[in-house]
Amino acid sequence: MLPTVPGVHHDGSPMYVSTLSPRLGDTLVLRLRTHRDLQPESVVLRTVRDGEPHVVAAEAKETVGEDVWWVAPLVVRNTETHYRWLLVGGAFDFAWLTAGGLVDFDVPDATDFVISATEPPPPWTFSSVVYQVFPDRFARSTLDDHELATPPGGGQLPAWAVPRAWTDAPEGRSPNTPREYFGGDLDGVRDRLAHITGVGANVLYLTPVFPAESTHRYDAASFDHVDPLLGGDEALTRLVTAAHAADVRVVGDITLNHCGRRHRWFLDAQEPSAPEREYFRFDPELQYGYECWFNVPTLPKFDHRSPRLRDALVTADDSPVRRWLRGPTGLDGWRVDVANMAGRMGSIDVTHEFAQDVRAAMAAERDDALLVAEHGHDASGDLLGDGWHGTMNYAGFTRQVWCWLRSPDFHETFLGLPVPVPVITGQQAVASIRAFHARIPWRSLISSWNILGSHDTARIRSVVGSRERQAAALALAVGLPGVPMVFAGDEIGATGLWGEDSRTPFPWNDEQSWDLGTLADYRALLHVRSHSPALAEGGLRWLHVGTDALAFIREHPAEKVLVVVARNQAEPIRIPLSVLDARTVQPLFGFHADMVAEQAVIDVPSAGAGVWRVEGM
Repeated sequence: MLPTVPGVHHDGSPMYVSTLSPRLGDTLVLRLRTHRDLQPESVVLRTVRDGEPHVVAAEAKETVGEDVWWVAPLVVRNTETHYRWLLVGGAFDFAWLTAGGLVDFDVPDATDFVISATEPPPPWTFSSVVYQVFPDRFARSTLDDHELATPPGGGQLPAWAVPRAWTDAPEGRSPNTPREYFGGDLDGVRDRLAHITGVGANVLYLTPVFPAESTHRYDAASFDHVDPLLGGDEALTRLVTAAHAADVRVVGDITLNHCGRRHRWFLDAQEPSAPEREYFRFDPELQYGYECWFNVPTLPKFDHRSPRLRDALVTADDSPVRRWLRGPTGLDGWRVDVANMAGRMGSIDVTHEFAQDVRAAMAAERDDALLVAEHGHDASGDLLGDGWHGTMNYAGFTRQVWCWLRSPDFHETFLGLPVPVPVITGQQAVASIRAFHARIPWRSLISSWNILGSHDTARIRSVVGSRERQAAALALAVGLPGVPMVFAGDEIGATGLWGEDSRTPFPWNDEQSWDLGTLADYRALLHVRSHSPALAEGGLRWLHVGTDALAFIREHPAEKVLVVVARNQAEPIRIPLSVLDARTVQPLFGFHADMVAEQAVIDVPSAGAGVWRVEGM
């Protein structure tokens, strides 16, 4: 049997790797922590250099408290440098430490630690708190709540739109679902920036703003201008200007996998001799005569093999990917809709090359733009460091949190699977989280978004059923590696059983419906996150993994933060201060801790969370 926590640890964070942004040819210093009672006789660092294994002996450099720190150099020769640790003798006969954990048998290289020598993500993203807004449902700049929605400045609604009053509930599942128009606009978002910053967010993520035949706008009819129903180009300029003045960055949403059937490119492509014909895949054997997203005829899919398409969509000076990032009123990055499918179609797979093109095009406009991919399952193959910076982490975060914290009263299906959300133990949740973390380079992990829900899913409050469990969920989003994302309304305890049911208008004029306790929880926890280097970039060590309660520490050279979360009442958690390298812990949120006999003893009286700053030895 191999030793357990706190035996051996390494991850890609600054506590263990001398820089997260190396250049080719750099020599890094890597560190490995081992407990003094579980010492190997020797430690070897094995890397893969030019496709061939290469080994170097590690040196036991220093002892701090109960830990011995081993050090080894790593030469960054390749764009991706894979490595693992070998521990031999003493407490170990023969053991490998990879990002997947400690094992006493040979394992494939798939979970080796990875260092990327590509250009890093923008540093600002690591300390981000993202606030997602679905513009049609967030805020109106005009009109009374009881008035039917009309376009800003007057005028006629397009034929597809079904006007609603702000106080109406969406039909949820009906033919009108994508066409219900509630009249939220970008000036309404601008008017509510103080609420967004007050919650603790410093990044505003807007779902699509381009003209379309729906209020979700993922069926873009143009990428050339902002939908007049949202206030037009000028409204976006006003919003971005105000957001930047408030130190809030703005990330847009773009569909690079498909467009709407009313897009000029697709209309022109109906002519067989048109240059735009090659933008799409036409085939008379297909049901509609052309490839479309999930066989939805209103969403014709792009053929990314076309150089003309790549130029028009991504690389040209006037492409939408570039032009909307331009200048002081430009967006600060893109979230790419169904990025896992962009460039994949039958036998075709050019997704990685396409992601590199998007990244390069964005860098041509600005060197600090963020590129985040929507991805509903294992994204590790698409997060190699030179394409998408990170992903919306449904697979390695959302699923585990939902399954661990699910309310017995929640009976909806499981994020695309035709089965109810299962209930799992804390041990299962952590094992799953660790399995996904092991497949993602550290920089990609801390650039990915920890989402509790979005406009496409049930609300987290409906999934977990109580303020206390929602606080536990938020503490995981804040505490685990990655960027927390809040879907507008979650902070006031809004409910919804599935995607469209969650797209309810924000009840600005009905504060009696707000859960002010949940709002206080969000403000407190997100404030901690936005000011914490440990929670932004620090390493992760699990200290307690129980069925109903979990504890972990995030460690950075500048700070350490302890997090405890629970779904039910549990026995007090006792953590030796020597394991924390600490003399005490200072409360930041939630549960109470006492210092007893050189231990931090954390009471777990109910579902909820506690967060503490760890004070050093």
